[in-house]
Amino acid sequence: MLNFQKFSLLLTVLFLLWNPVIGKNGCTDKCGGVHIQFPFYLKTTKLVRTTDYPLGFDLLCTDADETVLELPSVPIKLFVKNIDYKSQQIQIYDPQNCLPKELMKLGNSSISPFKFQSLGAGADKQNVSFFRCNSKSCPILQLGFDDDFVDPEILSCTKVSDVLSVQWRVGDLMDDLSNIVVMEWSNPDCRSCAAQEHKCKYKNGTQNETECFICPTNIIPKSTIILIVSGGIVGLVLLLLLVKALFHVYGFYKMKGEDQARIEKFLEDYRAMKPTRFTYADIKRITNGFSESLGEGAHGAVFKGMLSREILVAVKILNDVEGDGKDFINEVGTMGKIHHVNVVRLLGFCADGFHRALVYDLFPNGSLQRFLAPPDNKDVFLGWEKLQQIALGVARGIEYLHLGCDHRILHFDINPHNVLLDDHYMPKITDFGLAKLCPKNQSTVSMTAARGTLGYIAPEVFSRNFGNVSYKADIYSYGMLLLEMVGGRKNTNVSAEESFQVLYPEWIHNLLEGKDVQVSIEDEGDVKIAKKLAIVGLWCIQWNPVDRPSMKTVVQMLEGDGDKLIAPATPFDTAGSSRTNAAVPARHQNFELEIIHELV
Repeated sequence: MLNFQKFSLLLTVLFLLWNPVIGKNGCTDKCGGVHIQFPFYLKTTKLVRTTDYPLGFDLLCTDADETVLELPSVPIKLFVKNIDYKSQQIQIYDPQNCLPKELMKLGNSSISPFKFQSLGAGADKQNVSFFRCNSKSCPILQLGFDDDFVDPEILSCTKVSDVLSVQWRVGDLMDDLSNIVVMEWSNPDCRSCAAQEHKCKYKNGTQNETECFICPTNIIPKSTIILIVSGGIVGLVLLLLLVKALFHVYGFYKMKGEDQARIEKFLEDYRAMKPTRFTYADIKRITNGFSESLGEGAHGAVFKGMLSREILVAVKILNDVEGDGKDFINEVGTMGKIHHVNVVRLLGFCADGFHRALVYDLFPNGSLQRFLAPPDNKDVFLGWEKLQQIALGVARGIEYLHLGCDHRILHFDINPHNVLLDDHYMPKITDFGLAKLCPKNQSTVSMTAARGTLGYIAPEVFSRNFGNVSYKADIYSYGMLLLEMVGGRKNTNVSAEESFQVLYPEWIHNLLEGKDVQVSIEDEGDVKIAKKLAIVGLWCIQWNPVDRPSMKTVVQMLEGDGDKLIAPATPFDTAGSSRTNAAVPARHQNFELEIIHELV
């Protein structure tokens, strides 16, 4: 499509090529109101006289729409008012209405191939005098010698010159408005052709004999062609612009209609508690081109999005698209079956080519990881009552996953990053990319490799020396989460040598015995809550899965007052500790965890 710059340039070129006062149909030119045809021809910069036209019939069309007769032997401008081809007469005038001033320059010179015809009766030749009269609009007046009447005003004029035997006459003192001289030509003779409304030309290229011909009517004048072409181009451009505008309008309303239909479909699925499938284009539109990042998770980046003005969402773009998509399918399949107050709800998903994404409700408070801080950090610490409610909510969510669905759902990645908090700090378990489904009556699951986040992975997930993998792996991860909530710090550390190390929580035992000075708790009620959370966490991280309580038992322990809870014994003796526990089986002292592969 032409843009406006090219279109303007095209119109400029057409304007330069087109003179609106000149027209031509192949037989006739036109300058203003004067029709120009043989033997006259319109002289332009691109046209020179050929032998097809006689000498002395050159015409020039000025920018002011005036036709000028150019005679090679006459140094004056003879402006043409009209050409009569039937009588072969041409009328000469002066645009300044002072023709005698120009004729005085002519004298009695020949103006071949034309001769003058007097406008009045009398001889063909006459003697004239020219007077300069300042009081007249035309300063030069012409008066014949033989005129009997002399205007008294002529006495105030000065005679300039006398010219003898001229063939022209222009008005007199009584007729100073007369401003026309008529000239005639006899050769070439085209009067018979003009009488028949035919055109005339030299016969067979000769210059002494003419012939008549009919001008083709299907030849379009040059000006008409230019007008048609320019009009066609303008019309085409306008049509294309109109079509483009219509397409934009159509696309706009179509998109609006599709958006409306998509919103209605989403709301229908939303009410039916079903996840909606989005295209990748939908995901980009929802997230406004991924403009606002909410963070980077273990399996991809999370962006803020908006399904409507009332529904804000978090969109997780999975970054493991090079795989077979098992994690993605697991999460979609698992989350679509889950509806619990402490489990995040999957609103939709995207499986468009290599693009995979998950759409959740947006929780402005972010993850629990943001609020892991010592009690003395008042800007971050939520308070022990709030922490107890969060711990209980997470426990209830895990209990639902283990017992409340048709299949037992093992999360395998319980950690503070995967616990989101809503406006009221109610916890929501999220990120089911590593989840596995198994029948409720099945106590163990098969594992092809270790899965989870370092620091929260149960020992049996690394090595079968610690027992078979079961739902107790989630309880171990939950126990580590509880201990981090109590201590206000992460349970993992990367040393200067970049070697990963799990800090076994001996300091929790010190806290329970009142020896830990890193956690300062002033209120007696808060101390009671902290000890309860610590004891439950220690029971959950027992290395032997059989020694860990079920999530149902954990919920009961958290709902109680905690007075009857007894901390488990220290499972091993750390360097410099005075505590020992001989009842711990020797196999639990294996610190080099052997990673074994599942037998297919």
